[in-house]
Amino acid sequence: DGLKPVIRARRAVLGPRRPTWSLELETVAEVLRRSSTLSAVMPLQFQRRVIDPARPVTAPMREVDMVPLVADGVSCEWFSQPESDPERVVLYFHGGGYSTGSINSHRDFLARLCIASGTRVLAADYRLAPEHPFPAQLEDSHAVYRWLLEREGMAPEHIVMGGESAGAGLTLSTLVSLRDEGLPLPAGAVLISGWFDLDPRSTSMQFNSHYDFVTRLGVRTMAKRFAPRDEHRNPLVSPVHAELAGLPPLLVQVGAAESLLDDSLRVAERARSEGVDVTLEVWPDMIHAWHVFAPMLEEGRKAIDRIGVFVTDKTR
Repeated sequence: DGLKPVIRARRAVLGPRRPTWSLELETVAEVLRRSSTLSAVMPLQFQRRVIDPARPVTAPMREVDMVPLVADGVSCEWFSQPESDPERVVLYFHGGGYSTGSINSHRDFLARLCIASGTRVLAADYRLAPEHPFPAQLEDSHAVYRWLLEREGMAPEHIVMGGESAGAGLTLSTLVSLRDEGLPLPAGAVLISGWFDLDPRSTSMQFNSHYDFVTRLGVRTMAKRFAPRDEHRNPLVSPVHAELAGLPPLLVQVGAAESLLDDSLRVAERARSEGVDVTLEVWPDMIHAWHVFAPMLEEGRKAIDRIGVFVTDKTR
């Protein structure tokens, strides 16, 4: 109830966008914007405690088995159903600006992804900054991917890699580094609401600031934790600067109301210009990583279903 006056006031600002915003989306967006404002002054450890506690058990979580394991030194967890194809896998890296987030904070989403794709999902809890700055995250993603190939005997053509936000950036950096090392690449990759440029200079960072909860200050703070400023144009830190030729098919999903919209558009354009098969989906009026809020947002559930179709198509 306390949010209703704020939401009514924001409707006047949204103008022509308002007809496509549900009350559920407005409420989620407002809560996230408030949380983002508070996080600017919160100690990092407190932010992690707020983001990572055990979530309520949802219906999708009841449908899957969750089994923790350690893959070549990296904490991971399998999400599977009896119906999951054991020969196909989605390797997933969560978001959180490389300094927050975990498997725990993404359980509902990961369960939904397992169900939608009909595969097992291997979620990786890679090391977080600033305790473990770049390249620790890239080392962990490599280790887990190689573990799938060498220890689990998975065929690369039956693996799809993916992530949202920083996890999408890590996915793209991992693909680039695997290609450069001459290692076999997965069948495809899913890039959700990607953070691909550590320097928040894009136009969308300005014109979508009324809608999204990702702020310029927040991006700068997370970037500083992740890598020193003189590394920000390193293609493995900000993969928007990487050469993308030779990468597998990409599904790029981004919300039209995201502060990081331009990151995804730039990556999609560059990849296409270098011969990569890119499916770009710009979802009208969606905010950053709306998939994670699928229990409240129908659009999140639909976007996850689209990912399931992509995974099935690329790994069959």
